[in-house]
Amino acid sequence: MAFASLRRLAGAALISVAALASSAYAADAPQPDRTVDMAKVLQPGVLPELTIGDPNGLPVIEYGSLTCPHCAVVSKDTLPQLKKEYIDTGKVRFIFREFSRNTLDVAGFVLARCLGDDKAFAADELLFAEQDKWAFVDKPLEPLIAAMRPTGMAKDQATQCLNNQKLADGVVAITKRANDDIKLTGTPTFVIDGKVYGGELTFDQLKAILDPLVKK
Repeated sequence: MAFASLRRLAGAALISVAALASSAYAADAPQPDRTVDMAKVLQPGVLPELTIGDPNGLPVIEYGSLTCPHCAVVSKDTLPQLKKEYIDTGKVRFIFREFSRNTLDVAGFVLARCLGDDKAFAADELLFAEQDKWAFVDKPLEPLIAAMRPTGMAKDQATQCLNNQKLADGVVAITKRANDDIKLTGTPTFVIDGKVYGGELTFDQLKAILDPLVKK
């Protein structure tokens, strides 16, 4: 009897430890930096939105910079999981907005937009994947253009594109609006349900934010 009791106690202890471990790995929803008028933030800008997912899904906006290492991590590590569980299932409409911290960001975003608004998001993802090859070198323009080659963009096309002042002005206008509307201070920054979250959010953190908001 004593041995059986000890076994039951040991089993209960193991269950408790497992429960604690599970809760330890469950991310808490981060606290937002501030709140904004979501309807105003969602108003169309000077350039078409770069968006994927069901138009009726919960809008999730990410402001990202092509030369931001944390944005590249979100692109490579977080977005694929978000796409699988929330975007492809119709729960979330993901909107990527270009935030240019420097002239190299403007150049990269302009090159991506030159492919067409329907292809720009995929091009931005490509540039994030190749970021270490062009963003942090002494002479970045040639490597940046080279990073676009898988899209079929030739060098002369890229050069012509980089002289498109109207498109460059549009990209810069997105940055200015982000500063005006949400007082953006860094990238990446997410806006979800009228709340602004700055920093490199993990998938688990986004999940904790989204689950109470999305349709099951």
